[in-house]
Amino acid sequence: MLRGIIICPDVDLGERLEALLNEMGIVGVIRSLDRYPNALELVRFLRAHAPQVIFVSTENTTKALEIAKEVEKNTPGVQLVAVSRFCDPQILLEVMRAGIREFASLPFDRQTLTDGLIRIKDALDKRPAELGATDQVFSFLPSKAGVGTSTIALNVSVAMSKMPNANVLLSDFDLNSGMVRFMLKLDNSYCVTDAAEHSLDMDESMWPSMVTSLDGLDVLHAGKLNPDFRIEPTQIRHLMEFMRRNYSVLCFDLSGNLEKYSLEIMQESKKIFLVCTPEIPSLHLAREKYVYLKQMDLGDRVTVLLNRSQKRPLITPQQIEQLLGLPVHMTFPNDYHGVQRAVTEGRWVEMGSDLGKQFNSLALSMLEHKSNAGAGDSKKRFIEFFSVVPGKTPAVREQKKSVG
Repeated sequence: MLRGIIICPDVDLGERLEALLNEMGIVGVIRSLDRYPNALELVRFLRAHAPQVIFVSTENTTKALEIAKEVEKNTPGVQLVAVSRFCDPQILLEVMRAGIREFASLPFDRQTLTDGLIRIKDALDKRPAELGATDQVFSFLPSKAGVGTSTIALNVSVAMSKMPNANVLLSDFDLNSGMVRFMLKLDNSYCVTDAAEHSLDMDESMWPSMVTSLDGLDVLHAGKLNPDFRIEPTQIRHLMEFMRRNYSVLCFDLSGNLEKYSLEIMQESKKIFLVCTPEIPSLHLAREKYVYLKQMDLGDRVTVLLNRSQKRPLITPQQIEQLLGLPVHMTFPNDYHGVQRAVTEGRWVEMGSDLGKQFNSLALSMLEHKSNAGAGDSKKRFIEFFSVVPGKTPAVREQKKSVG
């Protein structure tokens, strides 16, 4: 069934058309607008609902033709049908010159409308509607709780939001222990679970209440602890489709529990940033998760981020690369005080700090498609850190931990 919207200030005409379309079952009317939107409203409307066919009233021919022009400009391939109470030859000629090939007037003839919709389906098969969905989707996955994934996801999202033409959304999908709301001191009562529950009817009027805007970054937080809530695959797909049409970059902060909805998000992600620290338990679980993701055919999307790196590490990035079987894309210094200060203030890490500069570097590499692969020889005996030796326990240097 085609997705359709009706733009018709003549309420009676719009209702009669919608009733007939519902009876026919070829087009599902997902939204009806009883006024002509301006250009900005129209773009938001198109991104929110992703129609394949638009029925536009010629009550005001000039405005109807302006809409046709904007539709072709912003969403090429979306089909238009002009509708009117009367079949005026002059209006019919004008809409045809504007590229609108289908016209319907009262009294609506069922067969004529059916034939027109069949032609529209054929046109869409040859030239599908271009709805402008971004492919800049990134997931941040912790090897284990407490490795600082939320800190990285938040600060990298902020860094990207400062870049030209970057419209960024950060979503916290850790329903067990989401930290973004706490870290930014957000008081929005709506959260991820609300967005999921309304995913099927999400629109441009509802969405702004779901997110909090902070200096150019939109944030959808996880809400209060809600481990029993289940996000269905259909909900996450509809929600992500909406997000991808309305933002240029999507960042997802995941729990690390590999829930079904998390796997759905990772399936849609361009990159999966696996965050770990240079500690044995964290690296062990990072390797386990990487092996699992490879089994899910996601291994080629996984990139390692090493957090809380020390100047003189007990375990070097090269050794970590040997263990995990893929390069460390970037390391982040252990700035305990800087992170704590940011959390206390409900903001992000100072961008001029060493840690802030690394967040900015990662943001640049994500948007500019650069790769910072690690280099250097690996020590063969490093794998022994993960082997249990009877009577012995590997010694690991204690490190300070930051929130997130």
